[in-house]
Amino acid sequence: MRIECFLPMIPPTATHQEKKVTVRSGKPVVYEPAEVKAARAKLTAHLAGHRPVRRMEGAVQLVVKWCFPLQGDHQDGEYKTSKPDTDNLIKLLKDCMTKVGFWKDDAQVASEINEKFWAAVSGIYIRAEELEAAHDGI
Repeated sequence: MRIECFLPMIPPTATHQEKKVTVRSGKPVVYEPAEVKAARAKLTAHLAGHRPVRRMEGAVQLVVKWCFPLQGDHQDGEYKTSKPDTDNLIKLLKDCMTKVGFWKDDAQVASEINEKFWAAVSGIYIRAEELEAAHDGI
């Protein structure tokens, strides 16, 4: 199975890493700030329309291209080398893909290509594909 889609949006910059801690009744409690909740809701809503008929099984390859709106003197297609970090961006996206039903567990993602660019058309390109049981060589 292979799913390929483009989510037209300004990619959220709030990431999974931005969880906060507060103290209630003398105990630390971890919570998501409003910006992270909004990013999660935005991603989940956009992904829902691309949910597969059945969850992917086994190993999955995930390719994600984050297309951020052009700013300053950047060129269309130029790699984006400023924050947010790709590893922080992908975690929230994979959590949302799990919640929507792309796979049972994001640990199934065994191969990952995650890139970010400046782009004339902003959004998130996603390709998720079940991998064969065996892979030859490196």
